[in-house]
Amino acid sequence: MHNKKALVTGGAGGLETHGFPTLAKLAAFLHACLPAGRGKQMFSRRLSSRASLVIMKNNLQKALVTGGAGFIGSHLVDALLARGHDVVVLDDLSTGKLENLSHVANKILFIQGSITDKVAVAKAMEGVDVVFHQAAVASVPKSIEDPEGTHAVNVIGTQNIFDAAKDAQVKRVVYASSCAVYGNAPELPKRERMLKAPASPYAEHKSQCEEIAAHSGVESVGLRYFNVFGPRQDPSSPYSGVISIFAKRLLEGEDITIYGDGETTRDFIFVSDVVAANIIVAEAHALIDHIFNVGTGIETSLNRMVAVFEEALGMKSHVFYEAARAGDIQRSVADIFRIQSEFGWSPTVSFKEGIEKLTHEG
Repeated sequence: MHNKKALVTGGAGGLETHGFPTLAKLAAFLHACLPAGRGKQMFSRRLSSRASLVIMKNNLQKALVTGGAGFIGSHLVDALLARGHDVVVLDDLSTGKLENLSHVANKILFIQGSITDKVAVAKAMEGVDVVFHQAAVASVPKSIEDPEGTHAVNVIGTQNIFDAAKDAQVKRVVYASSCAVYGNAPELPKRERMLKAPASPYAEHKSQCEEIAAHSGVESVGLRYFNVFGPRQDPSSPYSGVISIFAKRLLEGEDITIYGDGETTRDFIFVSDVVAANIIVAEAHALIDHIFNVGTGIETSLNRMVAVFEEALGMKSHVFYEAARAGDIQRSVADIFRIQSEFGWSPTVSFKEGIEKLTHEG
């Protein structure tokens, strides 16, 4: 690939590009051996601040974003345009909305079509350098209600993307995986090296997507998103993210329903940080690993989430508790050491800041 520009992140340490893989693997091993606690956190911060990782901006001028009219996809489109990319969007508008792209409609090529349609996928892939594959039925309950339909989109659709990317000689595919692949395994935080234990059809679909990518013959990076939130997340869908649903109900003075006792935890990450992770792994000149957690490393309970909302809005809510839903994971938090050490990426928006942005700006 032809390199347009180099970006050096981190401190002024003496780590050379050709030696980094060995040191990164060693650092990851040492990090995994350390017990949880303050010492481990200090180790992560020290390594991140001292490692000089050269990240080369590859000549990836034309980008395809599948699901680009959706929540995360539309934010990715904005960021790619801001960086000077030509952008193609493929979206069937089953959950995405044209209004998410109305401000950039004259700057992109929009193709309305499904990733299950091989002809539409091949058309969208023409002349593309990099693919950001976000299209999916991203819902555990929906995958339980309609396992065949969601499998067709999430798995067969992903196979279509990789087949077309190979035919079009795409340089790299960055695709959305999910923390759901870890299931209810008790080990915390969730590390990429853990055995996968999907507990729902949706989680199994994402696990299969990782296998498709690994055997596709296309260079790829899978990002295991934890719980992403931010503007443009549709609260009207019963399958939407818990934060967007709660925000809508609180703002409208409606009651809040929590499934379980409220001590279920999630690792909530703001959408701008997820977009930044996508771009940095797409532009990296060399890849050591191909699967990365994208979260904050901070565990937040649903009860705590409600409290932060109440503080941001200056109002009290009425919370009702119901039985936990089938397939829901009880505790989840990311270990983000791998993506921090290899790329220098870290989340920049705290949970409280993200809620304030969502309630006052979104």
